[in-house]
Amino acid sequence: MCVSPLVDFPLMAQYRTHTPDTLPYMESYLQTFHRTKVIFLELRTSKATRAQANRQYRELWELMADQRAKEVQQRTVANRRRLADEESVERSDRRADLIRRENQFNFIKMHYPTDFASNVRRFGSISMYSTEISEIAHKDQINNDYRR
Repeated sequence: MCVSPLVDFPLMAQYRTHTPDTLPYMESYLQTFHRTKVIFLELRTSKATRAQANRQYRELWELMADQRAKEVQQRTVANRRRLADEESVERSDRRADLIRRENQFNFIKMHYPTDFASNVRRFGSISMYSTEISEIAHKDQINNDYRR
């Protein structure tokens, strides 16, 4: 659901010309991606955030284990099992909340596509604006300096 619009957008962006029909399609692909991109947040977790989440999980586990040890005589086996399951869910939820708070998609490459449709409406076909020539020149300059 999330990857398909992300693939469809650049496929449509490669069209030589765009009509009033193709641009709304592209905008809807981006909206769908941004609505469903939450699924990738855990994959964007930095090492520091992951370490912080793991540390919080362990601390919470120790705190809950201490509380459980004090109350162990007063509960049946079934109640202890149910309580352990509830605590596990709470720890996992808190870990997921921390990861959601710390992760984001706020980087420039995620912003560029949002301007595509408005730029096509404003400037016309994008194909006439190519960076290929400057990229080749840049590559030659880099290679020449490297050889020296």
